[in-house]
Amino acid sequence: MKEVKKEKALTFIEPGPIVLVSTFDGKKNNIMTISWTMAIDFAQNIVITTGPWNHSFETILTTKECVVCIPTADMLETAVGIGMISGTEVDKFKKFELTPLAAKYVKAPLIGECLACLECKLVEHIERYGFIVLHVERVVINETSKERRMIHAVGDGTFIIDGETVNLREMMEEKLSPGL
Repeated sequence: MKEVKKEKALTFIEPGPIVLVSTFDGKKNNIMTISWTMAIDFAQNIVITTGPWNHSFETILTTKECVVCIPTADMLETAVGIGMISGTEVDKFKKFELTPLAAKYVKAPLIGECLACLECKLVEHIERYGFIVLHVERVVINETSKERRMIHAVGDGTFIIDGETVNLREMMEEKLSPGL
């Protein structure tokens, strides 16, 4: 074993898939890319990590809602591109040719090209860590999407795309949340 800089820790433990978070501030839609995500319980609560450096952050705190969308592997460059520009400067839906679709429980739009969209309400903002705790109100999936692989950021500008799926559901049945 060889010791490396402790900053490399995140490249081994980077959580969850990259997500595109859509918001609506009352005037216009926006999208931000988030790579730090995680589920926190079996009651459909999740966390995204962000802060005032993202234009959509204040919108989430003000409107208390957003949509967390899961892009697929063929959307990697789009997801990175969205994260490289500010919604104050450009309409990201137009620039990246994405389709805003009406949500049922929030005013923020679904992103039609994504694999799944989670309509969310803000539960809590834990400022110290930049945690935005969200409750998932509704989940919709894109049944026509041929691409199903998700994208994971390593944290150093490289990405891992889902590969082989191994099904151990039968072995884990007694530990799975009802309804899964």
